[in-house]
Amino acid sequence: MSASELAELAEEEERRKKRAPWGVIALVLLTGLALIRNGSGEFDIGPPQPASAAAAGTRLSDGTFGKAPPPLAYSLPDRVRLSTIQVDAPVIPVGLDADGWVGAPPPEDPNLAGWFTGSVTPGEKGTAVVVGHVDNNQGPAVFYGLGALKKGSLAEIVRKDGKTAVFEVYGIEVFEKNNFPGDRVYASKGSPELRVITCGGGFSQQNGYDGNVVAFARLVEVR
Repeated sequence: MSASELAELAEEEERRKKRAPWGVIALVLLTGLALIRNGSGEFDIGPPQPASAAAAGTRLSDGTFGKAPPPLAYSLPDRVRLSTIQVDAPVIPVGLDADGWVGAPPPEDPNLAGWFTGSVTPGEKGTAVVVGHVDNNQGPAVFYGLGALKKGSLAEIVRKDGKTAVFEVYGIEVFEKNNFPGDRVYASKGSPELRVITCGGGFSQQNGYDGNVVAFARLVEVR
């Protein structure tokens, strides 16, 4: 093995050690997304909510792609595209803030998503996590329409290495923030997966949104 290959392996091992265990991610995102429940909640009908038939626990979509591609190497995400809900947004890294919560993208920019640096990069083996606001004080934000996704919808993540990781949605659900199934949402499936998360459920002026909408997706293509 060459010196450059050994250096790459050492770098990957260091990144792996820095990643938060899924149990930690579950707790942090549960609290952190509560922090970004600052949407106005004052639109006529509010954001769409997932249909029960779209739950990841029901029959999975058959998929339109063949055998899953092999996992990709580490590369930061650059953009997220969900064409079925008209999302095409830049992605910035978001880590933990001073209080130990996941730092959300700036709420004043409605078309901005965040990749949680405690997870793998999209396309790597494991579960990558992308978060974003559902709305802000001016109106709908990047993931306002997330609950309208259906099984078979595609999520494209453009990476800094020039590759695009294409994920197929196999479930879309809303979970109460006080009963968030961290194991089910974040645990690695042994292959490259993606979770896209925003706020959802009921809304009150006092507490904001009481749940999180989660899209479950798996890698099906690399472009």
